[in-house]
Amino acid sequence: MQYAENKGKNILLGITGSIAAYKAAFLVRLFVKGGYNVRVVMTKDATAFISPLTMSTLSKNKVAVDFATPEQEWNNHVELGIWADVFIIAPATANTIAKMSSGIADNLLLTAYLSARCPVMVAPAMDLDMWRHPATQQNIATLKDRGVDIIDVDDGELASGLQGEGRMSEPQYIFEHTDFILNKTDELKGKNILITAGPTVEDIDPVRFISNRSTGKMGFALAEECARRGANVTLVSGPVHIPYPGHVNVVKVRSAQDMYEAVMRLKDNNDIFILAAAVADFTPAEKSSTKIKKKSGGLQLKLKRTPDIAAELGKTKKENQIITGFALESDNEKENALRKLKKKNFDFIVLNSLKDRGAGFAHDTNKVTLFFAKDNKIKNFELKSKRQVAKDIVNEIVKLHNNPGKK
Repeated sequence: MQYAENKGKNILLGITGSIAAYKAAFLVRLFVKGGYNVRVVMTKDATAFISPLTMSTLSKNKVAVDFATPEQEWNNHVELGIWADVFIIAPATANTIAKMSSGIADNLLLTAYLSARCPVMVAPAMDLDMWRHPATQQNIATLKDRGVDIIDVDDGELASGLQGEGRMSEPQYIFEHTDFILNKTDELKGKNILITAGPTVEDIDPVRFISNRSTGKMGFALAEECARRGANVTLVSGPVHIPYPGHVNVVKVRSAQDMYEAVMRLKDNNDIFILAAAVADFTPAEKSSTKIKKKSGGLQLKLKRTPDIAAELGKTKKENQIITGFALESDNEKENALRKLKKKNFDFIVLNSLKDRGAGFAHDTNKVTLFFAKDNKIKNFELKSKRQVAKDIVNEIVKLHNNPGKK
């Protein structure tokens, strides 16, 4: 899915001679799909691992390798450096990192680096001992001191067969990191935001539990968007099976009680609360320490209420704090959402209806209606990606933050 905010933004991708060069193909696809303009510059050694034709096809632009093309046209390294909004070198070998550190310019990629006026990111890729070598670490430190953004290497199986640090970070992470940097604003700078996300899990015994279908996608999208607006974000998340967003502090919990305790512990340190988690309303009154065996007849499970996080926050809400929550409904949607809005003392509530196709749990899209406590205002939105829904919700939070008297 293309993101409108990325239209017109330029990514210059440098590829050096590493076996990890194949990952650059996936990275280019992510950037193009994300709406960015992509141009590629490669070292000659990189072409032994992945062809310029492949990268040209994926980027939809000619690939630069030498100072002159076969048609004797000049590849202008200065123009490349000026064109880019960000220059990413991925993979970056120990050799290229050393030359960058020393200011050596013996190929087109390195001359483009020395000419770049934009932020530069480097995703190293090399074997374990090369990565650990003091010379490499010193070169990395030098680049960091000069403002180069070093993307951490991963730990795993290496091309040599060794196990350890040195793998290039995965394309999805590099894309998300770059996307975050290029779209970051200061709208919520200095604000502390607590977001709950995902399901809670209520154990019956060591094997069985009660839970729901929440994936955490909506809450995670909100966490990413708030961080992108400059906020300090704490994400209190139940058990999920998706990657945690970067640039946020993650607090992992399991049960409704765990989530309640985490939120209550942190509530006084936060200005804004977004309660997107699907918290269980009930938990087993007694939890068995051993697996419950099958017996003749049925099993009666006695449940008790879980603590109400939203109600407690609403009760102790400070004058300048903002609280918003979610209501997932299957019937009487508006009435239930308005009742919850008032009862929980929210500033506004986000309604999802299970009747709307593509909305609710396990989807990458959502369709929401916002109900506001002030003036009974209502805003309806069409079906959108959860990333776009997060932008709409955070836009409203920014308005409330900038106009506290209009809450």
